[in-house]
Amino acid sequence: MFKKAVEAKSHQRLSGADRKKLKRTLRDRFPRASDADIDALLPPKTEITVSKFQNRVLVYSVEGGFPVFFDVDGRGTDIFPTVFALWKVPELLPCFMLKGGEVSRFVIGGADLMFPGISIPADGLPSFLSGEPWAVKVPGNPAPIAVGSTTMSSTEALKAGLRGKALRITHYYRDLLWGSVEGHSVPNAGFLEDVVVEDPVFLSTSQVSDSCEGAADSSNDQKNGEEGIIDADNANSEPNSTSATQDDFDGNIVEQVAADVGDLKLTENVDAGETNEEHHVLTTEDVDAYLDKCLLQALHTTVKDKDLPMPGSTLWSNHILPCRPSGITLDIKKSSHKKLSKWLQAKSSAGLISVKEDKYKKESMLFSVNRGHPDYLSFKPEKRPAEKASQAVDHAASDNIQPAKILEVTEVYKPSVHVNPIFASVGADTGRLYTFSEACDVVFNYIEKENLVKPTAKSIVVLDPTLCDALFKGAIKKGTTYPTEIHKKDLGSTFVNRMQAHHVVSRGSQSVVRKGALKTIQIVTERRQGNKKMTKLSGLETFLMDPEALASELQKKFACSTTVAELPGKKGQEVLIQGGVIADVAKHLVEQFGIPKGYIEVLDKTARK
Repeated sequence: MFKKAVEAKSHQRLSGADRKKLKRTLRDRFPRASDADIDALLPPKTEITVSKFQNRVLVYSVEGGFPVFFDVDGRGTDIFPTVFALWKVPELLPCFMLKGGEVSRFVIGGADLMFPGISIPADGLPSFLSGEPWAVKVPGNPAPIAVGSTTMSSTEALKAGLRGKALRITHYYRDLLWGSVEGHSVPNAGFLEDVVVEDPVFLSTSQVSDSCEGAADSSNDQKNGEEGIIDADNANSEPNSTSATQDDFDGNIVEQVAADVGDLKLTENVDAGETNEEHHVLTTEDVDAYLDKCLLQALHTTVKDKDLPMPGSTLWSNHILPCRPSGITLDIKKSSHKKLSKWLQAKSSAGLISVKEDKYKKESMLFSVNRGHPDYLSFKPEKRPAEKASQAVDHAASDNIQPAKILEVTEVYKPSVHVNPIFASVGADTGRLYTFSEACDVVFNYIEKENLVKPTAKSIVVLDPTLCDALFKGAIKKGTTYPTEIHKKDLGSTFVNRMQAHHVVSRGSQSVVRKGALKTIQIVTERRQGNKKMTKLSGLETFLMDPEALASELQKKFACSTTVAELPGKKGQEVLIQGGVIADVAKHLVEQFGIPKGYIEVLDKTARK
C-alpha cells in the first residue's frame, strides 16, 4: 500500500460533521475500541487533517502529530489504524503473534504474513472472518509492527492445513507512511532498522511483575512495598519512577506500556538504558516567533507565485509545517492569534502577504507575497539537506510482484541478395543478424581486402563491380550512369540500407525478433458521445507489454475506468481509458516501462485548432 512514494493531491481539515461521521465509522469498524480509545487517538479539541492521494487512499492525521488512520478505498469501508495509533492503543485490533523476531524481517520488508510464520496459541487458532483487520506483533514486544486484512476465515485456514497467506499487509513499520513522519519515531528499543525483537524493558518489567504476583499470592494479597518494580511506560523516560503496587499489575501490562507512547519521541538509535529528553515547553512568544520564521522560510523556498492563490490550509500543511525545526511541534492555538485565519490576516496587515477570505469555502486564501517587504529581504533561509526518499523494495514472494524490467530495443539487419556477395567474400555468415556497426565492419573489411581505397584521396572508395552492384543495382534509374566511387562517410549507411531491417525487443528474460522497422505506440484522445474524452492506447505488444495488466495498473493510477478491446481490422489489442490522460499515459510509459520517447506517438483529436 505504501511501498512507493505517492504525493498527496490535497490536504483538508475535517469539519465537525465529518469528524462525527469518522468516529461512528471507527466504532463500527473496531468494536474492541472504547470511546476513550477513540478520543485518545482523535482528541476532541484537536484539528484533524485528511490527505487525499491519487490512488484514492485517505490518510487521517492529528494536526501537529502522527497519521492515525488510513482509508484504502476512500469510502470508509476499508479503514485501518496506522502503527502510530496501535502503539498508543495496542488493543485496538486483535493480533497475530509471530514465531520469532526473525520473521519480522519479511513483514517489514513488504511481504504478506503467511500461516507458517504465525505462532498458534495452545488453545488453538482464534476465530476470525475473511477481510477482518488484524495486527502483527513480535513475541516479547507489546507494540504491533504491521496491520492488514485476513485473506480467509479461521475455518478455511484449518481446512487448508494452516498453509498459504494469512494476512494481506496494508501498512507496516518502516514503510513510506511511517517514514513520512519527521523524526522516524519508534515505540521502544526493540524496533531496529531491519528487524523487530523483544523489548528488554518490557521483558524485565514482566519478570518483575510475575515475581510480585507470586509474592502477593503467598502473602494473602498484601501490598508489595519493595522498590524496583518499574512501570514499563516510565522505563525509557523516567528511570527514577516510584514503586508500583500489586494492583498496578492486575491490569493488562500491554496497555500500561502503551498508555503514554504517544508522548514518546525516540530515535532509531535508542538504547535500552537511554532516557528520553524532556520536551521543551514553548511559550506563546516562542510559538509566534517560530510561526514567523517558518512562514518566511516557506515563502523563500517552497511558495511560488505560480501556485497562488493558495488556500490557507494548504499553506499551513504543505509549506509551513514542513519548515519546522526538528523536534518542534507547532500548534496555532498556542500562539497569540489562536486561529490560522487571524494569524494570516495579521501578516496581511503587516504588508508581508495579501490574504482574502473565500466567501464560498469560508477560508483565508493567500493571493500574493510582497517579496520587497523588509522582513522578507532581511530573512536568510536555511539550507536544509535534501532528504532522499526511501526506496521501498517489495519482497512479497507470495504475490511475485516485481519492478518493471528494463527495456532494450536494438535495430539489426539481415544480409539480402544484394549484399550477400560482399559477406561471402569476407567469409561472414549470411544467415545471422548484424548491428549497424557490425555491418559496416563487413563492408570495410571487403574494401581493405580488395584494396579499393583511392590512393590520392584516402576518404574515397573506388567501386568495383561487386561492390557497385551491392550498393546501387536496382536503385539507379535506367539510363543513369552508375557511380565509380563513394565517400567513406556515405558508404556505411548506403550499405546497411540495402539489407533487410529487423529489430530485437528484450525485457528481462523475454526477447523477440521481428522483421521490419519497429512500430511505435499510438496514444490517441478523441471525443465520444456526451462530449466525453476517451484515450486509446495501442501497439503495446511490440514492446512486450500485457494490455490487460497495463489497463489494471492505469485504472488504479488515474482512478478511472479502463477496458481492453481488439483493434478493429488489425491484429492486437488496444487499451481504452476514460478521460483525456494522453500526457500522463505517455509519461507513465517512459518512466515505468522505459519506452523511448521516440517510439511514442501522441495525437489529441480534442485539441482546438
